[in-house]
Amino acid sequence: MKKSVLIIITFLHSLFGNAQAFQGGETLEYKMYFNWQFVWLTAGTATMTIQEREYKGKKAFRCALTTRSSQKIDRYFRMRDTLLCYTTPECLPLYYRKGASEGKRYYVDELFYNYDNGVHVIMKELTSRGERLQQERRFQKPVYDMLAIFLKARNYNTNGWKKGYTIVFPIADGGGVKNAKIKYLGNKTVKADDGNKYNCLQLAYIEPEGKKEKEIVRFFVTDDKNHVPIRLDLHLNFGSAKAFLKTMKGVKNPVTAKL
Repeated sequence: MKKSVLIIITFLHSLFGNAQAFQGGETLEYKMYFNWQFVWLTAGTATMTIQEREYKGKKAFRCALTTRSSQKIDRYFRMRDTLLCYTTPECLPLYYRKGASEGKRYYVDELFYNYDNGVHVIMKELTSRGERLQQERRFQKPVYDMLAIFLKARNYNTNGWKKGYTIVFPIADGGGVKNAKIKYLGNKTVKADDGNKYNCLQLAYIEPEGKKEKEIVRFFVTDDKNHVPIRLDLHLNFGSAKAFLKTMKGVKNPVTAKL
């Protein structure tokens, strides 16, 4: 194993510890709602699955997230998104793809990671105008995508966190890399669409927008060893949406956050 890979894995373990919050076979299903002229409408569904697979002959996690808008919402804004990533068992990203059909737009982001000499990322983009773009970047520390950072964040050791605690990390898509943040906003009791209430940690995902910052998503994750997202508040360019957990299957640890 290359020395650079050992350094990266050591860096990951120093941040997040050895406890894995999830396992292969986990499935999370969500019901989505969209705010339309002060009324919350059923917007569609989302499903996330985690499986143990191989990537180029080595053990890996395969995570997939699919979202689908309802027929009612399709009349205003049709959404069919599929996100896929492969990571090492330590949540180091290996591959990422997002294929998004949103309204009249269709675009694809694709990332390829290599760790033979530092961190090498190939970023490909099929724009909504049909352009095919590609760039390559090298980094000294790990770079993440939307799904890999989701898995990584679930492994956070949150013991001792105080309100306002912030972690900064580089996030990539087909168009490039920027520094994003996850900020802890305290605890809150949240009711899911499975009828249960959970004690949750509030985590805000924040990205730069010009000279300012914008909160993209707020996660409410169980305050236990699983860190299962119970609710997501999404701040979209065309409005706001919420996703509430409907079912969870195959979680690794006892769900002690359930009240």
